[in-house]
Amino acid sequence: MGIEVVVEGLTKSFGKQNIWQDVTLTLPAGEVSVMLGPSGTGKTVFLKSLIGLLKPEKGRVLINGVDMVNSPERDIYETRKLFGLMFQDGALFGSMSLFDNIAFPLREHTRKKESEIRRIVMERVDMVGLLGAEEKLPGEISGGMRKRAGLARALVLDPQIILCDEPDSGLDPVRTAFISQLLIDLNAQIDATMLIVTHNLDIAATVPDNMGMLFRRNLVTFGPREVLLTSEEPVVAQFLSGRREGPIGMSEEKDAASLALEQLNSPQSGASSPRRIPPQLEPSPGLPARQAVLRRKLRVMDMLDQLPPAARRAIERGMAPAREAAP
Repeated sequence: MGIEVVVEGLTKSFGKQNIWQDVTLTLPAGEVSVMLGPSGTGKTVFLKSLIGLLKPEKGRVLINGVDMVNSPERDIYETRKLFGLMFQDGALFGSMSLFDNIAFPLREHTRKKESEIRRIVMERVDMVGLLGAEEKLPGEISGGMRKRAGLARALVLDPQIILCDEPDSGLDPVRTAFISQLLIDLNAQIDATMLIVTHNLDIAATVPDNMGMLFRRNLVTFGPREVLLTSEEPVVAQFLSGRREGPIGMSEEKDAASLALEQLNSPQSGASSPRRIPPQLEPSPGLPARQAVLRRKLRVMDMLDQLPPAARRAIERGMAPAREAAP
């Protein structure tokens, strides 16, 4: 099973530029979470901070008792082996075959024999649907195949936490749908804790158990997917609907004068009918059920009374068929 990731009061700046501040959230063990946000809100920086590649100025990231911000470097290095990281562009070595790219972490970090390495690599190649392409170079395959090869490489060390940085970037809607299903299928097979950074609404609405959003140097919200998908918070509603009206502008955020003028000219722009929550993707036929589903249900039922009414209704509607089917 995956490992819980506890983030407490995380603050990151580059020089005088504050990227985000006081971010606090918990990635539940074995569940799939998504972090949304407009371009330039520091989502990738957040991923790199979780794995200890960037050092926030304040806060903690606790994994199995190790703080990825403040613990000794040797402890951070060892804990980093629990992670698999899927980079935005696949980050493959152009002169190596897909097989050698995927085998690289095993050859670098383990003393396994080549026969064992081949077995593990081919299992992961099969898992991401690349059988038959393992001897090709990255330049000989499509962007979607490079993404899947990058994901296979992230999986070879049997990670308990998987971080995916914009797995949809550069992909058409059909390939994005395939990647979305692949991520759910992987979670069903290995029960790892997963965090996906994206601004793709199709992935955000159909893949995760939990959702968060970064904006204006703050974590707007993080929790069960129904909380964000029913939120009337102006920045969330604008982002989910893709409207121009709202706090998000071309330079990330609009000034107060622009917002006031917008509201004056379009007083009805904030009104919207309740959003329909699409069903979450299920594993492909033949795969096991996701173990995270039952754990999440128990966890969410415990917090139901603390959630906003719209989210509570959405959760109850989503669980109604299961309750009716129960003896």
